[in-house]
Amino acid sequence: MRHGNKLNHLSRKSAHRKAMLSNMACSLIEHKRISTTIAKAKALRVYVEPLLTKSKTDTTHSRRIVFSYLQSKEIVTELFRDVAAKIATRDGGYTRIIRTGYRLGDNAEMCLIELVDYNEIYTNEKAKKTTRRSRRGGSSTSSVEDVVAATPVADVVEETPVAEVVEETPVAEVVEEAPVAEVVEEAPVAEVVEEAPVAEVVEEAPVAEVVEETPEVEESNDEAASDETESTENSSAE
Repeated sequence: MRHGNKLNHLSRKSAHRKAMLSNMACSLIEHKRISTTIAKAKALRVYVEPLLTKSKTDTTHSRRIVFSYLQSKEIVTELFRDVAAKIATRDGGYTRIIRTGYRLGDNAEMCLIELVDYNEIYTNEKAKKTTRRSRRGGSSTSSVEDVVAATPVADVVEETPVAEVVEETPVAEVVEEAPVAEVVEEAPVAEVVEEAPVAEVVEEAPVAEVVEETPEVEESNDEAASDETESTENSSAE
């Protein structure tokens, strides 16, 4: 009979059980949280918490005792360097067991065992504020104050989105930054045609002017011919 025997053998011999608990303790110190069965988690809690208490006194003797259980220099270094500083203000209860349900197959009850100081969800949880309410005359004034205090928050929420939308999406700025009409006005094609027209060249050198100058020559020829006729007439008259 096993009256008064608190040790759970976990269906293993002593050597196998010690090696398994040592490996589980190393995994817990390294990863700060492991998943296992309820029976193994309770056995691991009894195994690892004295080692965590021993790590608070950083001496060669304490390191050698912890190393005799864990058999890993890296885990011992992490335990005395990081974990010991984290649990320095805690007097006990370094681990927490969280039940997660039952395992498929053998229906064993599963859980998470973790180091308490490394769970940021539980440690950073703030206490909820509680308010006292009375049934006296001050209750009406307090309700009015609550309504008045709540209304400005609604106004701010309603006003801010409109201003942000107007500032973020201006249409006028986009149109002013890239106008197409200015480029067309700066380089018109019509001005080039007006500066060098072909019609002006024709008007500056007309052929009619040359024709007008030639009558002078004809008149001089007529005058010479008339002089010659007169001279011949005079000669004949003599």
